[in-house]
Amino acid sequence: MKFLKRNTNIDFMGKRNFALVFSLVLIAAALVSLPVRSLNFGLDFTGGTLIEVSFPTAPDISDVRGRLADGGMDAMVQTFGAANDIVVRIPPAEEEESSAEISTRVLEALGQSTEGEIDVRRVEFVGPQVGEELTEQGILAVIYALIGIFIYVMMRFQWRFSVGAVAALVHDVLITMGALSLLQIEFDLTVVAALLAVIGYSLNDTIVLFDRIRENFPRLGSKLTPTEVVNTSVNQTLSRTLMTSLTTLLVLIALFYFGGEIIHGFAATLIIGVLIGTYSSIYVASTSLLALGVSKYDLMVVEKEGADAVAKARMNQP
Repeated sequence: MKFLKRNTNIDFMGKRNFALVFSLVLIAAALVSLPVRSLNFGLDFTGGTLIEVSFPTAPDISDVRGRLADGGMDAMVQTFGAANDIVVRIPPAEEEESSAEISTRVLEALGQSTEGEIDVRRVEFVGPQVGEELTEQGILAVIYALIGIFIYVMMRFQWRFSVGAVAALVHDVLITMGALSLLQIEFDLTVVAALLAVIGYSLNDTIVLFDRIRENFPRLGSKLTPTEVVNTSVNQTLSRTLMTSLTTLLVLIALFYFGGEIIHGFAATLIIGVLIGTYSSIYVASTSLLALGVSKYDLMVVEKEGADAVAKARMNQP
């Protein structure tokens, strides 16, 4: 399906220096935000107790925090969905308490000066040791994915394509994590899953473009410069890229607004990742190929010695 006119001729590669500056600015912002603001780690990584409660009427958040502080609990309080639904996050304490004991203390503190019954919706507990293990496993999952992708692309295409693909993916993950840090979106296991999905989405878009570049170099490499061949390939796949990205974004935006608070982090991560991934396929992966000096000679099929003679002999057979 064609989303744009058949013969688009946008000079993407002519703007690659501006794109490089833009990417460097985003990466610098991410590298500053990650250590300064840090990621807003959820209980999956920090450990602690999460309690969802529903009040009869919408409570005052500052008043709820004050009641918990008076009860000796250093808690983070947020609204969850409706105005009368509250999430209380309590970090692990030095003295070990069961989740039942902690939830009882929370209910006792919140029950003071509250008319009506407070309903407990959910109680979750994650130990600190489990949180450390999940952090390590999440980082390893991303690293293993990048290594596997590098090996696959190198076998499927050529080493310059591997470097370009991995550079684009590292670019996407780093900027997405910087955005999560800047916006203080809760970083939990669903967000780790979203980051891996971003890697898969961005790689799929990049592979489609690389495949077209590989087809065009032997055919157009003698007539056009490498920059022009890459630019032609980007224009030829532009309709597919935009159509895929827009339809994916429509689903993710609907998921973000109507999927509930619990899935906001997952949907927001994917929205950011799809936008960055679409951009990086054009301006990071393709630009990396040109920077590494890709040419038609790297993509020509090497014929076996004596293949022409064998072919001619077969043609001359009666």
